[in-house]
Amino acid sequence: MSKTNKDKRFFNIGGVFFLLIVIPLSLMAFLIANGMFKLGVTIKQSTISAIDQKSQEDIRARAVNTANEVASFLMECNKDLQVATIIPSSEAVYKQFVSENKKPVWIKRDGKIQQVSIPLYKEMALIDKNGSEKIKIVDGQAVPATKLFNVSNPANTTYKTEDYFAKTKNLNKGDIYVSPVTGWYVDRAAFEKGARFSGIIRLTTPVFDKQGFAGVLELAIDYRHLAEFTDHLVPTQAERVFETTAASGNYAFMVDNRGFVISHPSDFHIVGLNHDGTIVPTLSAQNAAELAKKGTEALNMFQLGFLDPNIFKITKEATQGKSGVLMYKFAGINKFVAYAPIKFYASNLPAPTGFGWIGLGLEVEKYNEAAMKVSQKIEKESKAWTATVIFILIASMIILFFIMLLLVRGISRSLNAEIPKGSEGSSFDDDDDDDDK
Repeated sequence: MSKTNKDKRFFNIGGVFFLLIVIPLSLMAFLIANGMFKLGVTIKQSTISAIDQKSQEDIRARAVNTANEVASFLMECNKDLQVATIIPSSEAVYKQFVSENKKPVWIKRDGKIQQVSIPLYKEMALIDKNGSEKIKIVDGQAVPATKLFNVSNPANTTYKTEDYFAKTKNLNKGDIYVSPVTGWYVDRAAFEKGARFSGIIRLTTPVFDKQGFAGVLELAIDYRHLAEFTDHLVPTQAERVFETTAASGNYAFMVDNRGFVISHPSDFHIVGLNHDGTIVPTLSAQNAAELAKKGTEALNMFQLGFLDPNIFKITKEATQGKSGVLMYKFAGINKFVAYAPIKFYASNLPAPTGFGWIGLGLEVEKYNEAAMKVSQKIEKESKAWTATVIFILIASMIILFFIMLLLVRGISRSLNAEIPKGSEGSSFDDDDDDDDK
């Protein structure tokens, strides 16, 4: 047999052998790699969906817990007020009462962050049936008789327009009136220089003697204790911080029953009073540009529907005693907000609205950050496994190619050994030559 025919037979056998092994192997590897890639995509999508849902539920639960903590705090203050109605009415007893009711707050002093215990109540007062203050403790000290006023006239109150005496004198025994958060407004310029909102919440209840209505007892909660529930809370982490920032997009805030923001990382959003006792204007579609320019951007959530309809929807649902999660856009940022009502009620805070509500907000990008990290890891591992399969396929083909060469050479040698030497020519060719002769 000629060398050309031998080579041809060699490569025919080799090709068939190679194709019989490599084609099934290639198909199997392709199916494995494709299936692994699709599985990676499916797991990635499922993981994002699962993490999103879990995060929503976790943040919503945290909003509910925070709202319940605020409600419990206010209930404890109400109990203190009821206790105060039965203790002896004297300066010494009232001073002791105030000094014994303390709670810790975080402060920054001399550049150091520290926790200190401060009185829960900035003020405690006994007012007679005509509205005249009889005993008054302010910042732990008794106010001299010469500086006591008749608060039935709102102009004589601390913040010039307070009407808590009129709102309380006609209540039944045990009922209470809860004032709005009250304090002087802090604008953007003052806030950026370090000023922070400071104020009170007045709790008042009528007191009685044998003749009937005898006056009003008043406790003024230090606003800092209320703000403690939100000022240090970051919705996406268990650890609390000294002071959250609005720039992070990841913070808590509090809204009262009227829709006014009463706690926020940016204190210039908290509704306060002008120095004549009137409420500062709040942001609306008509004055947004003007107030932003002046740096006086107090917020009423009911008025912010012009920014996004869902802001109004959240406020409406929260004041109906509902909790939930919604997304809206504020200051050009997509926000995810979990909200929950503060279920504390009083004569002027009926159900279902109660005291107000808690909002936990974060940017959508922040919200998806954990899910994206997991999904990217899954995608990376999927690509790595696909690359491994392809590498194994190529390596297998190379190894099979050399095995094929060895096997085909062996087969060729076996075939050559079966054919006697010198019999490579055809016997039919010899017969034909004889006939021609």
